[in-house]
Amino acid sequence: MLIDLVPDFFAVIQSVDPFAAYQRYFETYRQIIEPYWRNYVVDPDSPHFADVVHATMHADRHDLRTLLDRMDVAALVRDTAARCAALLEMDSDADTVIMVGVGAANAGELVAAGRGMAFVCLEHFTGVANPGSHGLGLDPELIPLWLAHEMAHVVRYTSPTSRSRMHELVAEAGGNYSYWDAGHQVPLRELLVNEGLAVETARAVSPGHADWEYFGYHRRQYSRIRELEPVIARHLASQLDTAGLGLRLRYLSGGTSENERRLDRIVIPERVGYYLGSRMVRSAIAEHGFPWAIRASAEELCASGDISAETA
Repeated sequence: MLIDLVPDFFAVIQSVDPFAAYQRYFETYRQIIEPYWRNYVVDPDSPHFADVVHATMHADRHDLRTLLDRMDVAALVRDTAARCAALLEMDSDADTVIMVGVGAANAGELVAAGRGMAFVCLEHFTGVANPGSHGLGLDPELIPLWLAHEMAHVVRYTSPTSRSRMHELVAEAGGNYSYWDAGHQVPLRELLVNEGLAVETARAVSPGHADWEYFGYHRRQYSRIRELEPVIARHLASQLDTAGLGLRLRYLSGGTSENERRLDRIVIPERVGYYLGSRMVRSAIAEHGFPWAIRASAEELCASGDISAETA
């Protein structure tokens, strides 16, 4: 089901007391907004909540209004969701959410009370960088790419036939997904193939983009990762079955320090795991197809257990 929160967001920022209106908006859509904050922003019970909301309420939105005047985003999202459902043979209920965020993730996946959600934050897809909203200025034509990426996660986490550790973790948490708990508890192998499957789903659903855009890289970053691939693969090989938030931050997160990304004498680029993960799953997708691969365990996807072989 499509959920469009954008009209309600505009009502919030146009109200007499935007901060109070945002609090009401938060309560109305708590099942979406609360896990969005907890997974991608800050704890909404923290003192930083008010500062982030105040800044969000006063950001200039001219670029966003221009986007909405020029593009039928809802139609684009519906079409992308339908393509994903067909490609992945979806067998669980899920929502696609169009929203304006607070400048955190450009898109993401959520599971709350057993229901999967893939969201897109439009402030990042206006084509114009906006320091006030923290908008990245991404081309709106990238919306299908990122939505497909997140829909792949949703299927892997919520399909009743999924054999992934992510599905098990969500079930153990009563049908709720936590980025932080997954980082602590899920082995690196699963985290890598999870992102690799999402990258390859995006490539199939939204073809024709530059290769580095599927990973969220800049061209130079992409070239550097390919250059360092053998070195990184050797380091990863001994860590694949280890779980730890530090591993997720090192290989799969943005905004990490150089010290956190240091391997011996080199500093690896941010989010290298997206590229390596896609290399690890391509042969399985080619052999078995997307519906099987998106539900397979990490061990099934990487039967050799040797990342250096998978990325050769």
